[in-house]
Amino acid sequence: MSFLRKLKNGNGFFLGVGLTSAFFLFTNAKSANDPFFEISKNLDIYSNIFKELNAFYVDPIEPGKLVKTGVDAMLEDLDPYTNFVTEADIEEYQFMMTGKYSGIGANVQRKGDVLYLADVFEGSPAQKAGMHPGDILISIDNQSVKGKSVDDLSVLLKGTPGTSINIKIIDAYTQNEVTKVVTRGEVEVAAVPFAALLGTDKNIAMVKLSQFTQGCARQLKDAIDSLQKVQPNLKGLVLDLRNNPGGLVEEAVKIVNLFINKDQLVVNTKGKIPDMDKEYKTADLPWNMEIPLAILVNKSSASASEIVSGSLQDMDRAVILGERSYGKGLVQVVRNLGFNAKLKLTVAKYYTPSGRCIQAIDYSHRNADKSVSRFADSLKKSYKTFNGRTVLSLGGIDPDIKVHNDGMAKITSSMLTKNIFFDYATEYAGKHPTITDPSNFSLTDAEFQDFMKWAEKKEYGYQTDAEVAFDSLKSVAMREKSYDETRKEFDALKSKLSHDKKQDLMKNKDNVKETLENEIVSRYYFSKGRAAYSLKHDIEMDKAISILQNTAEYNSLLKPKK
Repeated sequence: MSFLRKLKNGNGFFLGVGLTSAFFLFTNAKSANDPFFEISKNLDIYSNIFKELNAFYVDPIEPGKLVKTGVDAMLEDLDPYTNFVTEADIEEYQFMMTGKYSGIGANVQRKGDVLYLADVFEGSPAQKAGMHPGDILISIDNQSVKGKSVDDLSVLLKGTPGTSINIKIIDAYTQNEVTKVVTRGEVEVAAVPFAALLGTDKNIAMVKLSQFTQGCARQLKDAIDSLQKVQPNLKGLVLDLRNNPGGLVEEAVKIVNLFINKDQLVVNTKGKIPDMDKEYKTADLPWNMEIPLAILVNKSSASASEIVSGSLQDMDRAVILGERSYGKGLVQVVRNLGFNAKLKLTVAKYYTPSGRCIQAIDYSHRNADKSVSRFADSLKKSYKTFNGRTVLSLGGIDPDIKVHNDGMAKITSSMLTKNIFFDYATEYAGKHPTITDPSNFSLTDAEFQDFMKWAEKKEYGYQTDAEVAFDSLKSVAMREKSYDETRKEFDALKSKLSHDKKQDLMKNKDNVKETLENEIVSRYYFSKGRAAYSLKHDIEMDKAISILQNTAEYNSLLKPKK
C-alpha cells in the first residue's frame, strides 16, 4: 500500500501535538538524572529549530512537508513496519485489514506518460461497465489524467458506493475513444481466491490463502467445507501460503484452530512493556484434527503466514514444503495520534509454541551505510517440536521438504518487466472472445510463432549470465591493466557470447510460453484462472500431493530423524 515506508500529507496538527508534548515533558523533567530528560531536551530542541526556521528562513516553508521529512527520517532508522498513517491513507490502511474498499475495482499503472488499467477484478464495477486490462485512461469526470500520479488517480476513482463516475478511455480492444459510466461499489478482494480437488482420485483438497484479513479464517473453512461436500472422503489438505504477506494475528490463530484442539497455545508475544506480552490460544473446537496437512511457503510468505506454518510445524501437525519463509517475527499495533492520523508501530516479537522467534533481519543493529543484515547463523538457537524434531530460530520457517522452482529465465523476466506479455495478452483477448478453461488452455505452435514475430519489434534488452560474467572479467582485466594485451581474445569471446534474442526465445520456449499463457488466461478467468492454470506447472504442489497420498512418508516426516 502506498502509505508504507512513506509519510504523506504531513500537517501542522501533528506538529502541534508534538510541541505540546515537548512542553509538558520539558517542564516535568528538571535534571539529567530524570528518565525523561533526554526525551524532553531533544523535543525542545526540535521545537526551537522549527520556530527559528518558520520565523527567519529566507523563503516561505511548508510546515506539513517539513514535519513529514523529519518524521520520515526518524522512522527510517527503525524497521519498515513502523509507519505514519495520515488521514489520507486511512482507507488504504483499512483495505489492508479488511480486504475491502469503495471504488471501481481496478488497478492503475503507468508506462511512460500513459496511465492504464493493469487489473480489473472479477465482478467489479469496472468489469460490469465493460472495461478491460490495457484500457488507457484519458480523463475522469472531465479531469485530464495527464501529469497525474497513480496515487492521484486512486483518490479520484475511489468514492462512496452508489455514486457514478465518467471515465474516458481508449478501449484496449477497439482502440476507440469511449466514455464509460461506472457506478462505484464496495470491492472485496477475496482472501481465498482459489480452491480445488486435486490428486489422481481428486481426494486432496487445496486452498490458496492470499492474505490474513478480517474473516479470512471463515472464508478458508467455507472453501474446505464446499470441497468436502463434493468429496466427503478427503485424504489430505494443502494450504497454499506462498506469496502471502500476512496480516491479522487473530485470524492466523483461528486458522490454526481448524486443525488443533481448543485451549492450545499458538503464539505468544513479548515486548518492552508487560502490556504487550500476550498469549494467543485456540478458542473453538477444531474442524479436523486428523486429516494429513501440507503447507506451502516461499520467501514471500511472511508474518501471519509464518505463525500458521511455524506453529503447526512445532506441533508436528503439518508438513511444510517449499522455500524458507521471509522471517518476520515482529508484531505491530496501531496508536491513534488524533486528527484521524495513526502510528503503526512495532511493539513486540512473537514466539511459536516451541519458543523460537523467527525474525530474520536485525533492525536494531545497522551497518555504517544504514543497511541491515540477517542474523548470523551463530546466533540461531535450536528448539524442539512436540515430537522432538529440531527447528531453528532467527531465520524464517525452514520447510521440512525443500522444493525450489527454477524460476524465470532472463528473457522471461525482461519480457515481463517490459510489459511484453501484458501487451500481447491484450491484443489476443481483443481478437478471441473466449478460450477453453484454464487447465486445458495452451497456445498452438502457430500461435506461439505469431507471438515471436510480434515480439521481434519490441524492446526487451537484457544480459545473459555469461554476458554478466564477461563484463565482470573485463573489469578485472582493465583494473589489473592486462586488458589491452588481451583485447583481441576479449573481442572474440564477446562475439561468441552475444546472444540472439530469437535463439534465446526458442531455448527458453517453455518458460516464456507458460508465462504468456498465464497472462492470457487471466484476461478471461481473472485470479482464479491464474491459480488454476499455474497448477499445470506447479512442482511444489505436486510434491505436496505426493506426500499426502503416501501415509508412511507423511508420518515419517513428522518424526525426529534418527
